[in-house]
Amino acid sequence: MLNKSIIALSLLSLLTGCSLDGDDGQDDGQDGAQGVQGTAGNNGENGTNANSALNINLIGRAVLNAQSPEGAAEIVAYQASKKWIYAINSSGDEAVVNIIPADTFDTAALVKDNEGIVTATNLASAITLSLNENTPGDANSIAIDANNQLLAVAMAATSVGEAGQIAFYNISGDTPVFIKNVTVGALPDMVAFSHDGAKVVVANEGEPNGDYSIDPEGTISIIDITNGTIADNVLSINFQDYNNQQAELEAQGLVFANPTGRTINGNLINTTVAMDLEPEYVSISKDNKYAYVSIQENNGLAIINLEDNSLELKGLGFKDWSNLQFDASDKDGGVNFKSYPGLYGMYQPDTIASFSWKGANFIVSANEGDAREYFFDASDEADCIAKGGLDYDAKDGCLAYIDESRVEDLALAANFDYLNNDDNDIGRLKVTTVKGDKNNDGQYESLYAYGARSFTIWDSNGLVVFDSGDQIARVTASVHGNAFNNNEDENKGDTRSDDKGAEPEALTLGKVGDRLFAFVGLERMGTIMVFDITNPYDVKFQDYFYNRSLEPSADISGDLAPEGMTFVPAAQSATNEALLIVGNEISGSIAVWEITTQ
Repeated sequence: MLNKSIIALSLLSLLTGCSLDGDDGQDDGQDGAQGVQGTAGNNGENGTNANSALNINLIGRAVLNAQSPEGAAEIVAYQASKKWIYAINSSGDEAVVNIIPADTFDTAALVKDNEGIVTATNLASAITLSLNENTPGDANSIAIDANNQLLAVAMAATSVGEAGQIAFYNISGDTPVFIKNVTVGALPDMVAFSHDGAKVVVANEGEPNGDYSIDPEGTISIIDITNGTIADNVLSINFQDYNNQQAELEAQGLVFANPTGRTINGNLINTTVAMDLEPEYVSISKDNKYAYVSIQENNGLAIINLEDNSLELKGLGFKDWSNLQFDASDKDGGVNFKSYPGLYGMYQPDTIASFSWKGANFIVSANEGDAREYFFDASDEADCIAKGGLDYDAKDGCLAYIDESRVEDLALAANFDYLNNDDNDIGRLKVTTVKGDKNNDGQYESLYAYGARSFTIWDSNGLVVFDSGDQIARVTASVHGNAFNNNEDENKGDTRSDDKGAEPEALTLGKVGDRLFAFVGLERMGTIMVFDITNPYDVKFQDYFYNRSLEPSADISGDLAPEGMTFVPAAQSATNEALLIVGNEISGSIAVWEITTQ
């Protein structure tokens, strides 16, 4: 696939309208101030490097639960002292972690098929850690601390609203040994160790149940580790102080979508800010002073000062699509890029990472986007409507709440008269219904789509330093043609154009030689983009690689839906070269890519 990465870079320079001027985070004023976002992006030439400084090769591959692989390999971690890969496996009835030795790689076993795709394996699980023997619930995240040789696993409770737990294991011996569970908040979704091993930070998402009768607050938990001893109790940080500030937060670019004021299934819904905020992902600054927490659905970022445990909540604002181009329809017959004045993107990052430059901290985000949709049980449509539901589906049940609509189902204000609002234009695009109708007259003066189809670098003030603009869509369209914006579970191009595009979700940073790179996994395409971010104010697109089939007439194969990634420095690798380890959710595969300099 590396030959295709060079094609991508060459073709990119030939595309018209290849401006990466980014955005200023402001809308046209029709929906309130969104906060200054600073300078953003490079021009097209600066974002392109046809002479990649990297060689990237697939050297290791394992498939977990090959009979039912979906969910078998999602979040991955690496233990440098043993050269073991840890992977959460959620494909079976019980939560387990598979441990795969990565101390040798028989690359000759990775034979490509006639499509140039590797489906063979040369790695296998050696240890299966049965999490439910000690901790009930489902596993969402894992982290490893080399200082104390500890494994932490975020375990969600079996019932909505109940507190989850972090399960700790000693991994210094031949097999992991359970230490204890530490109770945290509702639905712990991500766990991270500080770099010095002194703290564990947990993002507790706190999602509601199907009819919003239970809606726990989103929180952030901090667990202290002293001389290798894990504290029994946690410090819980909540957002209750913001409960009377929703209007101010919305003006800063946060988004709140919930059924407040409606009666659903006999309950009058009154969702507070603290209940609505859903912490998603954690990154800790290299100096261990700050924890950065993405709040995906709310388009926000929480900053925790780990020295005094103070909290700051920032809205990320919105991306202006008027000077950028993308394909907004899955029904327009292929690659059709257009600009849409009046359309904005909610960044809504999933994975985030952080690094320092000139002594300052910067945050990197993969701007996936996420809508809200909740169902509860009802016997039929009449029962659903009687209980306050919006619609009934025989498979999903009674629709309690949704914040998503296609543009063609909305009434647009006069400023959108330049649109046809049909399947060949913007009509198929999915946008939120909770923003854009400024004067509540039933007509939308602005439209807000999910995600930004990009990755972004932010400074510690929450200002945009760089955004990749429309480059992800341009590169994938250049390389794949009508197969761009494919889905992760079928070979049918253009199917995701209406719904967040290639969907940047996985993200990790790593240094190769003296350069710092961001690796951005595109969930739907099953591909990975590389950017040189050594200088956050001079970002360069570096490379593009993948191992999945895209032939329309062929069955889908290879590595599908990168969900989690971890970078291994050359000094910690069995090959003495840097590695990128990728957990692929749909294919249940773990891919190990070796990265060397030219």
